[in-house]
Amino acid sequence: MIRIMSDIQHPFRLRKRHGSGARKDVSAADGRHLVDTQSIRSAIVAGVLAVLVFSMFWVTLTELTNRVFPWFTVVLGLLLGYSTRLAGRGVDWRFPLIAALMAIIGSLVANVVIAASVTADGFGVGTLQILQAVTSMTWLVFIDEVLTVVDVFYAVVGAAFAAFYANRRLTRTDYHALRLWREEQKNV
Repeated sequence: MIRIMSDIQHPFRLRKRHGSGARKDVSAADGRHLVDTQSIRSAIVAGVLAVLVFSMFWVTLTELTNRVFPWFTVVLGLLLGYSTRLAGRGVDWRFPLIAALMAIIGSLVANVVIAASVTADGFGVGTLQILQAVTSMTWLVFIDEVLTVVDVFYAVVGAAFAAFYANRRLTRTDYHALRLWREEQKNV
């Protein structure tokens, strides 16, 4: 006996919230629309803004608590993944790659800003004055004395989170439309 989903409400069954079970009509054009709406430029701009805002927040928190939290780069990775997802609306491999690279670069930038903030506090000058005085010799000292294996580990974990959360979440219908479009592109 084959059961067909119906709208009849049975007294001992839970209410149906998932629809009729029938497939929605989608085409390759819907998949093309998903691909056309993605934007690498928006993803990069959102990522840069996320790094800047996060760095300012991290410096503020470090100055208020007089403690450096190296695991905050994992939070940066989460923020970059979500910002890439929301702004870029990506459905292919480029968006996780962009988010992961931005997480690694952003964690390096954030660590530089934190080190400059701590150094500026020790010298009694502003953080921007320290950042303006950076030379090629300063980078070697920073990498040797400030950047540790733990910072690299947290940057890699943050990059993994960024890559995981970077792609747009698709419904079954969206995924089916995208698959139809990709199959059409293979046949062309």
